[in-house]
Amino acid sequence: MSSNHGIERHDTDILILGTGGAGLFAALHAQQSAPAGTRITIAVKGLIGKCGCTRMVQGGYNVALGGGDTVERHFMDTIVGGKWLPDQDMAWKLCEQAVVRVRELENEVGCFFDRNADGTLHQKAFAGQTADRTVHKGDLTGIEIINRLMEQILSRPLEKLQEHRAIGLIPTRDGASLAGVLFIDMRSGRFRFVRAKTVLMATGGGPTMYKFHTPSGDKTMDGLAMALRAGLSLRDMEMVQFHPTGLLAGEHTKMTGTVLEEGLRGAGGQLLNGADQRFMFDYDAQGERATRDVVSRSIYAEMRKSNVTENGGVFISMSHLGPENVRRKFPGMVKRCADSGFDLAAGKVEVVPTAHYFMGGVVVDPDTRTEMEGLYVAGEDAGGAHGSNRLGGNGVANSTVYGGVAGDVMGADIRKMGALRDPDETVLNREVERACHPLSRKPARIQELRKTLQDVMWEDVGVMRTAPGMERGVRRVGEISSELMELGVDGSNLAFNLTWHDWLNLRSLCDVSEVVAKAGLARENSRGAHFREDFPEAGAMEDSYFTVARKRGNDVEVGREDVRFTIVRPGETILPEGEPETLVEAG
Repeated sequence: MSSNHGIERHDTDILILGTGGAGLFAALHAQQSAPAGTRITIAVKGLIGKCGCTRMVQGGYNVALGGGDTVERHFMDTIVGGKWLPDQDMAWKLCEQAVVRVRELENEVGCFFDRNADGTLHQKAFAGQTADRTVHKGDLTGIEIINRLMEQILSRPLEKLQEHRAIGLIPTRDGASLAGVLFIDMRSGRFRFVRAKTVLMATGGGPTMYKFHTPSGDKTMDGLAMALRAGLSLRDMEMVQFHPTGLLAGEHTKMTGTVLEEGLRGAGGQLLNGADQRFMFDYDAQGERATRDVVSRSIYAEMRKSNVTENGGVFISMSHLGPENVRRKFPGMVKRCADSGFDLAAGKVEVVPTAHYFMGGVVVDPDTRTEMEGLYVAGEDAGGAHGSNRLGGNGVANSTVYGGVAGDVMGADIRKMGALRDPDETVLNREVERACHPLSRKPARIQELRKTLQDVMWEDVGVMRTAPGMERGVRRVGEISSELMELGVDGSNLAFNLTWHDWLNLRSLCDVSEVVAKAGLARENSRGAHFREDFPEAGAMEDSYFTVARKRGNDVEVGREDVRFTIVRPGETILPEGEPETLVEAG
């Protein structure tokens, strides 16, 4: 490695950002598909297998394995659940390839999932789905998948850059292609620029700009913030999924906001307001098994009526199903609640809607390619597969399916590529200066400002939205960004300078929060996760559009593009032989 202007330089062929389900699967597939001698590098903000959102997945993995279920049925549930906004080619590939991927997870990666007495995979009920199709390992599915993937990855000759924070996508001088990625080596505080022929962005989402959120606090939308600065188009950015049942244990604990999984409601769990009254049937005929967006809004409505628990949420109750039965079926959830002082099996647990997943992301094609040559995006960083609402169980399927697709495509594309591309040194130096901005300012407390951002997004751009609220949100996020630029950190030692990374985290969150609010203003109807009280109607499904946000100079512009109904149109469904059939009523 040579050093120039304080930036260490390094070359590889395939560079993968992120080591969740998408990144690790991409590394496995790239190794199989790329020519012999290809250098593959995986880089991660934390440690391989110990960070990211896939590890935190509890519920399971949606896959149509027969017994009356079909890929077509899974696809239709995904389209209808996403309110006709998904990219249909991406949704189809997700449902079709999930069948392949779950076999690969078992037979090649070594995952053990729960089974029925006859040896078939056990599949449980999840909301918004017309079949029991969620494959799982108890209620700790993600740990099983990531642990087995990690074993595979650590045994292979891949270059591993751990505790390397990606801070900039660096284009070529003409801006048409990606030259590489700028990192901070968190262990030393040094800058490192890695050139690569192909780069996969699989840094995950993590809407931690909300007061209640499920991902860990180091997930701060860095990938989407980098993509925005690089001039890429982001779609569906208003679509933030709130999981209805985040643990509510008070402000003193980081456990608040963590998920109590969907399977609890699928198994018959009941939601009760502060007066111990079951309320879900007041809002939806499916009761507790309605989709996540409906349940979240129903809980939020009870909160606004002050029908709340001690900490300001509602209860989930499982005890009527038999405490022993609950302990056997949901050991991970029972332990999580016990750790926070609640008895899930025999008592009641306080819950609140919690920001969980980001449906929006970079515009990609079904092969994970972006408009910038050399850049590929998979997992939660990519938009399109879920539309306005992700079905529970489609998230980890999406990451592993598209991680594998990205690895295959990058391995094939690299055969057609020539030499490594040279970076635009001006952009490279600008990104270094951007990261160093707080080092020249007086140190100040960053966490108070992050808490302010979380309150603003929860109040103004949260579960229920209005134009005045989101306009206020845009203004307040702008004020927080300006205030952040005046705050500094102690730069005397940059090795593991966590306050510096807190500052960079908040900058990413502010950049993405602005886009979320502006995209929300641009969507003047209510679909899935995006509900506007001033535009409560969904609008005609056949006139569906998705929002597209781009950065122009210092401003974020949001436009609209019509959804292309490439497989099925509103009013139709598809049968297993692939022929559309007209429905009496549109989904």
